[in-house]
Amino acid sequence: MATKKAQAKETPLFEEQLAKLEALVESLEEGELSLEQSMLSFEQGISLARECQKALSEAEQKVAVLTRDGDQLNAQPFELDED
Repeated sequence: MATKKAQAKETPLFEEQLAKLEALVESLEEGELSLEQSMLSFEQGISLARECQKALSEAEQKVAVLTRDGDQLNAQPFELDED
């Protein structure tokens, strides 16, 4: 069984995946890729988008568990500091 540090190195960070996805979208929007390159980029983008969505869902579930009070979920709005 892999340690948490080993798992963290194997799994790209959300921010890294998002940056790769943004780069793929930008290259597709430029319209200078061949059809084959565009299709490969699109497939990679779909995969990255799914991984990002999975990471966001997992984070949401962790937050829900951490804010749970017994059997009740105490949802509180997130407030930004105005400072």
